[in-house]
Amino acid sequence: MPFLKNHNFHHYLFSLMRQKLLIAIAFLFLAITVNAQKHNFTRQDTLRGSITKERIWWDLKYYHLDIQVFPENKTIKGKNTVKYTVLKPHNVLQIDLQQPLKITKVTQNDQELKVVSDINAHFVHLTAPQKVGEVNAIVVYYEGKPKEAVRAPWDGGFSWKKDKNGNHFIATSCQGLGASVWWPNKDHMYDEVENMDISVRVPSNLMNISNGKLKNTEKHSDNTTTYHWTVKNPINNYGINVNIGDYTHFSEKFAGEDGPLDLDYYVLKYNLEKAKEHFKDTPKMMKAFEHWFGKYPFYEDGFKLVEVPYLGMEHQSSVTYGNQYKKGYLGRDLSGTGHGLKFDFIIIHEAGHEWFANNITYKDMADMWIHESFTAYSENLFLDYYYGKKVASDYVIGTRGNIRNDKPIIAPYNVNASGSGDMYYKGANMLHTIRTLLNNDEKWRNILRGLNKTFYHKTVTTQEIEDYMIKESGLDLTSIFDQYLRDVRIPVFEYTIENWQLKYRWNNVVSDFNMPLKISLEGIQQSLQPTTKWKVMALPQNDLKITVDRNYYVTSKKL
Repeated sequence: MPFLKNHNFHHYLFSLMRQKLLIAIAFLFLAITVNAQKHNFTRQDTLRGSITKERIWWDLKYYHLDIQVFPENKTIKGKNTVKYTVLKPHNVLQIDLQQPLKITKVTQNDQELKVVSDINAHFVHLTAPQKVGEVNAIVVYYEGKPKEAVRAPWDGGFSWKKDKNGNHFIATSCQGLGASVWWPNKDHMYDEVENMDISVRVPSNLMNISNGKLKNTEKHSDNTTTYHWTVKNPINNYGINVNIGDYTHFSEKFAGEDGPLDLDYYVLKYNLEKAKEHFKDTPKMMKAFEHWFGKYPFYEDGFKLVEVPYLGMEHQSSVTYGNQYKKGYLGRDLSGTGHGLKFDFIIIHEAGHEWFANNITYKDMADMWIHESFTAYSENLFLDYYYGKKVASDYVIGTRGNIRNDKPIIAPYNVNASGSGDMYYKGANMLHTIRTLLNNDEKWRNILRGLNKTFYHKTVTTQEIEDYMIKESGLDLTSIFDQYLRDVRIPVFEYTIENWQLKYRWNNVVSDFNMPLKISLEGIQQSLQPTTKWKVMALPQNDLKITVDRNYYVTSKKL
């Protein structure tokens, strides 16, 4: 239609467009509201999960967390010194600390500052000019009775337990819930502190083990001791921990890719001999994972395995262990193949997170699959290194029995939400499918090592990981990521055989799904390029048996 220079027509067009825009905005608002209601997101979720204007203007440099733990009444008291670089001028700074803990005061340059609290988000009003490029500091004093973990590490906080001799046995865990459940910090994953010191004062009959390396201990006249730990590398908030118990220590050196690496073990005294035998999986793990992923990312901080009163967690350079000195997952094989009993699940899985979680860290919790999918697949890679590819494939395929396909693996952004638990074994099987598509194990290894080198000590998004893998693999993986991360359906390879023809397509998939597939025709391997539209291939006979390669996480259906 030719463009009409008519005022009335223009007015009509403008009115029509305005009405459509208002309707679109109304529908968008409704969708956002419904989505928020569906997930029950609150203002607190937004304050925790988004990069607020009170966070974005300052960049974390250093923490000194200095606390005392009082086991008898389950309370803590202390302070956190927060150093930061000013990125742009602003006078309000957000610090997070969850109830029932309370901030007692905040100072800068020894001047007490006004703090306005919104439940768990605390807004510090600065009086000194905040000049771009300056490194400034605040000191946050706090105290109280922190949330007690109900089912650590999934519902975290402080675990206040006793060992079998009646000694206090205490540990922290806080992934998802947030580090602010027990100490004040900038509780968003996008900004990792560059280095930190951790000082924990405990009764002198106990030891505290935290991240990094022990600098010194300081004895006090009231029969308490402070353990001073220092962390040289960037560290995420939930990776910081306190572990208190009647520990004993043993260690060994590992000849790693970057030289000698300290492997330190802290266990309850009565478990020493058991641990010396059982923890032999640790250097085996380190050897396999340096092969697949590249050098251990925290040589300066060493590697510790620390016994705790819960199952375990990937605290950086201070991995916690509570698998009861059993093979598998508390003595069970999560794959149902028997191969899961060839290793201690917690040692292998939680240590795998040193590369995928602690080295490469998600910026938003919605992308937690980056941590869990790769680390779940690290179990498979450990088996691959020591027992071969078939055993490893048996294992990861066996874990499909744990997949629920209940909701997408990637969650809504900016609200501190995580997606389906399928990020573990559905994610691992997605990676196994991509490895199968690649059909080149050395190239696959180079991609895994390249991820850890390219994103070394960085926070990342899903898009960055997808783009890297697409580029380095040379494969169009876009629809595959969409299918397995953003959809709940499992691809179905549909086919018919009639009139000496194989007719086939993908069904139950995203609209542009075009993943290649290997099948077997009476034992003869054949590569296909199915799409969502029917394709036809001539056959030598009508009664051929078709088998889909088991390494693809798909199903098949003969119509």
